[in-house]
Amino acid sequence: MNVQAPTIRTVEDFLRWNDGREGRYEFVRGRITQMMTGGTRHHAQLMLELAILLKAGLASGDYIVTAADYAVRTPFGVRYPDVLVEPRSRGTGKSLATNQPVLIAEILSPSSLATDFGEKAEEYTALESLEHYLVLSQDEPRVWLWSRGEDGAFGKPEMTAGSDETVTLAGLGITLALAEIYRGIA
Repeated sequence: MNVQAPTIRTVEDFLRWNDGREGRYEFVRGRITQMMTGGTRHHAQLMLELAILLKAGLASGDYIVTAADYAVRTPFGVRYPDVLVEPRSRGTGKSLATNQPVLIAEILSPSSLATDFGEKAEEYTALESLEHYLVLSQDEPRVWLWSRGEDGAFGKPEMTAGSDETVTLAGLGITLALAEIYRGIA
């Protein structure tokens, strides 16, 4: 759904307009779009569990892990990923968005499948700072991981499935067990 707001022309305009607003919106290719609100329990569990595991795995304090309400600036506007990781040295506590994420994660829902694998993959992997884009199924232990290669480019995503599998986030120096991410779900 597009929202009429003719005075919103830039990312900064959008972030000011959106700050504290009820409902969820993104700014993509010059348009304000309404996001889905409310999700399944599995979606909420996965988002929280992933954020907790990332925070524990990045215990050095060099990174900040946020979920859902903190934006990322993309080449095409502003998105609100389910989970993101950025260096602690970037931004301030009052920042409304980052343009320096090192990891972005999205949890699939039936309505987001095409966007998460299409537009968002294109936008996120265009960010120079990004090392990993992770997409998680909410119904079973299955993830897709785009990682920046040694040549600086992103290849096709690698799919990992099964509760006995792990996913390595080499750019962050951590490995996550799918059994831990999906604890209580699968």
